[in-house]
Amino acid sequence: MTGLLLAAGFSRRFGTSDKLLQPLADGRPVVLAAAQHLLQALPNSIAVVRADAHLLGELLEQAGLQVVPCGAQQLEMADSLAAAVRYAAATEESSDGYVIALGDMPFIQPQTIRAVADRLAAGAAIVVPTYLGRRGHPVAFAAKFRSALLALQGDQGARSILQAHPQEIEMMACDDPGILRDIDIPADLERA
Repeated sequence: MTGLLLAAGFSRRFGTSDKLLQPLADGRPVVLAAAQHLLQALPNSIAVVRADAHLLGELLEQAGLQVVPCGAQQLEMADSLAAAVRYAAATEESSDGYVIALGDMPFIQPQTIRAVADRLAAGAAIVVPTYLGRRGHPVAFAAKFRSALLALQGDQGARSILQAHPQEIEMMACDDPGILRDIDIPADLERA
């Protein structure tokens, strides 16, 4: 099982500073908290960053993730996801599938990530965690979706795969509101 941390976005709604590098109440940058939680659950994890995001890449590398840079032409979420899947496909761990996490979601508990991965390892095709009936992240895909993940386009991530395969989705209820909380605008960080 391979964890994929998507951290190649532009943070346009946040303003001029990179939201992923903003400190949380405990002083850790947003992306570092997300990365550490992912690594606790899945030690074999990869992060995708923009090629020009040197500080971000170094931070994630120091945290223990393998860092994959996205080129200047790879500007959409699907591009970064495909880059991560392409890189991970060369590893033996990816033969079980992928747990896709987002760099701007630092509140997901490691045990939730592990539970999602365990459901996938137990035979589920797609696992989506839910909190009080609302879908959240991370979302896991069995390796049989590798080609579909590589073929994605646009800024919708893997949503089209979920829409095309609703019968294969296993909803996993959990008691972790962090699966719904991301940092998009400065007010989100202030509420954190």
